[in-house]
Amino acid sequence: MSLELLAVLLLILAAEFVNGWTDAPNAIATVVGTRALSPRGALALAAVFNLLGVLSGTAVATTIGKDIIDPRAVTLTTVGGAMVGIVVWSSLAARWGIPTSESHALVAGLAGAGLASAGPSVLVWTGWQKVVIGLIFSSFLGFVGGGSVMLAIYWLCRRAMPRKVQRVFRWLQLASAAFMAFSHGSNDGQKFMGALTLALVLAEVLPTFVIPLWVVGLCALVMALGTSVGGWRIMRTLGMRLTNLKTHQGFAAEIAAAGTITVASALGIPLSTTHTISTAIMGVGAVHGLRAVRWGLTQELVTAWVLTFPICAAISWGVVTLMRVLA
Repeated sequence: MSLELLAVLLLILAAEFVNGWTDAPNAIATVVGTRALSPRGALALAAVFNLLGVLSGTAVATTIGKDIIDPRAVTLTTVGGAMVGIVVWSSLAARWGIPTSESHALVAGLAGAGLASAGPSVLVWTGWQKVVIGLIFSSFLGFVGGGSVMLAIYWLCRRAMPRKVQRVFRWLQLASAAFMAFSHGSNDGQKFMGALTLALVLAEVLPTFVIPLWVVGLCALVMALGTSVGGWRIMRTLGMRLTNLKTHQGFAAEIAAAGTITVASALGIPLSTTHTISTAIMGVGAVHGLRAVRWGLTQELVTAWVLTFPICAAISWGVVTLMRVLA
């Protein structure tokens, strides 16, 4: 193993750790916000089910590794530069308590680094079609799904006593939080498996793009470790500040978001789990009226999401350009 490959692999694992630290808390924000679980208990639940989710498949990993940038036109420096952009931007955003999208950070980083390495022809339209579909999934299906599940719960429980409803959904939300954490691992956790396998192919350690079991296990473990560190500021932003949540509302948001993410993972679509759970929470809150959602905070979140693309792309482009000059 060359020093260059070792450095790139460490950068990929650092980005996966940051993913677990800054993005995975989104999966359990609602269960903390409703106080169905303590932050420590929620982090333990997320770490375990994120791990299981990562182990569930490789369709999204293949999209990231083969269909975002052309593997034949890039080098290890390209992959390393993309990871630097992710780690820098996501760490800064986490310090401010802003839940960014590691999915968008990753594809933007790969795009920026790829453009610096080989120009516009490096971009693969097949994968970018899936990225666009993922944007639709996370924005539209998250919001509509959250509102629809919330309305269904109100109809089904229309004759039940409010206290009984809260007691029942306190337990149901534990299951929905586990489902949400699992779905997060099945999509976000896979993305860095794809990047790591791409690096091994570029270094000719692997002859073809086939994801080894040890890569799956290693990425799952590193993301679980990142999740165990926790991101309390991010959990507080989504679980407590975006709208006031009760257990049945948290359940609705998690079921809607996790269902959307699971379908996307099966289709190999890399979508933003942050967007999906955030829009699902907005949809749940909007059922009670537009004033139930703190739209000022929503505007801040959307701004951060939009900025992720150009900032990560620019950082990654700059790192690769600098390395090419120094080489």
